[in-house]
Amino acid sequence: MKRKKNSFFTFIFSLLPGAGQMYMGFMKRGLSLMTIFFFVIFLSAWLNLGTLLFSLPIIWFFAFFDTHNLRSAPDEEFYALVDDYLLLPDIPKDKFQSFQKKYRNVLGIAFLVIGVSVLWKNLFQTIRHWLPAQVRHIISDFIYILPQLCIGIGIIVLGIYLIRGKKRELDMNEPIRSLEDKGGNTV
Repeated sequence: MKRKKNSFFTFIFSLLPGAGQMYMGFMKRGLSLMTIFFFVIFLSAWLNLGTLLFSLPIIWFFAFFDTHNLRSAPDEEFYALVDDYLLLPDIPKDKFQSFQKKYRNVLGIAFLVIGVSVLWKNLFQTIRHWLPAQVRHIISDFIYILPQLCIGIGIIVLGIYLIRGKKRELDMNEPIRSLEDKGGNTV
């Protein structure tokens, strides 16, 4: 049950992303923010990508001001707010299933890469004592940068996918524009 709470405790809880929203009864919203915040920390530590940490202040400020905006909302507006997840709102089951079918392979590949990375890292720890020093250093360096390489390749592939999708969208709209131009209408 959500309701307006004490302003002092709201301030204290708002210092941890998501906790202020949870304190006021917006559990899904708070859980989303807290998950995003700590997942960025985990991901940057696990993949040794310190540049991800630059997004933490943005997430923190968003959560902090979101808490105080919720607290300062008029009563009727506050009680009318729907608690929903930030990234994955409550989607109808049929749309979720189509989303799941469409991106199942991407998720599967991501889990496969993570699993192979963890397995390889642990296997290397077991056999590294039997390897010559030069080979051990080369493999160790490769294992160290492998997660970063995978993320970099994934970001490049995602960028290409997004650019190609936008280009296709523009190409599909081009015949409509040329018809409008011939008809004397301005674009």
